[in-house]
Amino acid sequence: MKRMTALSLSILLLSAAAMAGCAGNSGANNQGTGSGEDDPGEKITINLMTRSYAGGGWPPNHPVIDELNKRLNIDLKIEWVPSANYQEKLNVMAASNNFPDVFYMTNTEFVKWQAKNVFMDVKPELGKYPNIVKYIAEESLQHFNPKDKYYGIPFYYQEARDSLAIRKDWLDRLGLKMPETIDEFYEVAKAFALNDPDGNGKQDTVGFSMEINPSGTFGFGGTAAFLTASFGLANKWKLDESGKLIPMQVQSEELKDFIGFMRKAYAEGVLDKDFPILKARDSLNKLEAGKAGIANVNPQQLFTETLPPLTKLDPKAELVQLMPPAGASGQRGTSSLPTGDKIVINAKIDPQKQQRILKMLDYMLSDEGYDLIKHGIEGVHYKKISDTQYEQLEASVKDRQFLLVGWFFKRFDPMFLIYKWMDPQEVATIKSYFDNNEKVKIKNDGFGFVSETATKLGTTIDKKWMDAMVKVIAGQAPMETIDQAIAEWRASGGDAIIEEMNEAYQNAK
Repeated sequence: MKRMTALSLSILLLSAAAMAGCAGNSGANNQGTGSGEDDPGEKITINLMTRSYAGGGWPPNHPVIDELNKRLNIDLKIEWVPSANYQEKLNVMAASNNFPDVFYMTNTEFVKWQAKNVFMDVKPELGKYPNIVKYIAEESLQHFNPKDKYYGIPFYYQEARDSLAIRKDWLDRLGLKMPETIDEFYEVAKAFALNDPDGNGKQDTVGFSMEINPSGTFGFGGTAAFLTASFGLANKWKLDESGKLIPMQVQSEELKDFIGFMRKAYAEGVLDKDFPILKARDSLNKLEAGKAGIANVNPQQLFTETLPPLTKLDPKAELVQLMPPAGASGQRGTSSLPTGDKIVINAKIDPQKQQRILKMLDYMLSDEGYDLIKHGIEGVHYKKISDTQYEQLEASVKDRQFLLVGWFFKRFDPMFLIYKWMDPQEVATIKSYFDNNEKVKIKNDGFGFVSETATKLGTTIDKKWMDAMVKVIAGQAPMETIDQAIAEWRASGGDAIIEEMNEAYQNAK
């Protein structure tokens, strides 16, 4: 098997009845092989299912659906399932062996069900569909699949989306330069906390904040995700010099350096005293409220969500990108997460319908099709003013023409939320954030490998390990606690996880 992420226990333990239903009726349906020729003159109904979030999905008569129907001679019927209920919906469908024609799958369900003859192998057909080949990364097609099989087409997530941002106006007011090293980062953060950078005469700002990841790792939680690499810590897993996978939880020397840095920052009032109880986005909220000068931001939301409240409070506020600071040996980086989820085609449907679905997906990635599902219909959702100027129309806000891109299928394109009617200078700034992120993203070398012990115990032992790290940072436990926590993590299942992960890694070579 290609690499597979560790499955959550709740998803792994799908009911036996659901799996029996999934496999039991396979002989009663037409086994689609993908070898049928598509007759473009025949109108084909396609049932599509994906998740929905705030605001829900489109009504059946949405103008983008109508346009896709017209251009592809299809009758596209979309079922938008609230994300919180999506797993339950799939379980019900598995029990009755009644899946849609094409649908979204997370990597966990995909791995569990791919041996149940549910998904079409699209690899033999991709030569007919140049846009899929052009705009979908080959490595991601391979993820989670057995050798020489592609049982789905990846759903794109940005591997390194977020970035640190810093208040340049605060730097200028305090006469500080942009920090490049971890020591310079500390001195700037200390000045932001103690030297009244907003000029209100009060000591009411923080140097930097961080949230603790619920999974029990520093991972993607706030500013810490941009500092761990400076001390040589892995993005979850890294290959050592001998070619063996080691987890961040057992990197004793690197952890002592990193935790020692954070402990000092906490003791001196540089690290936000509230960090143990902060929830997702709290550090960004403090930045937007003018109480922090450094935080991680989503570049795509920089001009729509982050800067408006900040500049309303302080019209002179200026945010610029801050690259992860370099550690003592020059190492720096930000955590990244590869794409794992899939868009899958039902293996049991008619081969001609399978080909029409692939044609639809390929069209969505073409210049014409991607323009349609991203920007909508000219004259309805936007107006062209000149070759370089466009105006968003009111129908775009009402119709949310971009939902297929956001919730179903898209190019491997970090700028997928950037629209042609946006300010060119803002677009250039956002692009520079992403371009810079690509230069420093740190790979998780263990991505895609399964450990049964991690599935059963990983969350529990990781959280206990993290609780110990938090106590050390907050000065509630001595530094010796780090080695004790490492030993306990290993004895409670960590050693088994390491062994299983390395076995999976060796088997994948």
